[in-house]
Amino acid sequence: MPEDEVAAGARRRAEELGATAVSPGTGAALRLLAAAVGARAVVEIGTGTGVSGLWLLGGMSPDGVLTTIDVDTDHQRAAREAFTAAGVRSARTRLISGRAMDVLPRMADNAYDLVLVDADPAEAADYVEQATRMLRVGGVLAVTNTLWHDRVADPARRDEPTVAMRELGKTVRADERLTTALLPSGTGLLAAVRRR
Repeated sequence: MPEDEVAAGARRRAEELGATAVSPGTGAALRLLAAAVGARAVVEIGTGTGVSGLWLLGGMSPDGVLTTIDVDTDHQRAAREAFTAAGVRSARTRLISGRAMDVLPRMADNAYDLVLVDADPAEAADYVEQATRMLRVGGVLAVTNTLWHDRVADPARRDEPTVAMRELGKTVRADERLTTALLPSGTGLLAAVRRR
């Protein structure tokens, strides 16, 4: 899936800043998920330099608002520049600088169409629990890096990020509030729909 020049520029900026951007295939899947649910209210945990945000905005309703949370202000500055370069009105993005676990508990229950967790594997399980609470019925949870560089399926791999993502996958699949699918895009995209 080809990226436009703005997304490609945001990807180059991510490399410069040491951020990991979603692959174009994962971006296209995120755009599809946002479009499929007619997303108007989206939360992204892990702004990076705006690559995933651009893909999400591309699938969202024209009046939809992307709220994106990151502790790194340099990343957020780069993301804001990318959104501006793409012609995204400032009213459509809300960038929150801070730790996700300080911000997420203050966000409303059952209020969001899509929540993307694109963050440190060590904290992903806590973010997913918050995201599930925040999703409306029919809303979508998306979690990146769920195959963790193709290590998750190998039981011999016992490093912390691999184990964290392996356990997260089991937890999400066992959650009766969610219907899940693992998409083999990029480093793995776990998608789940919030059930009644």
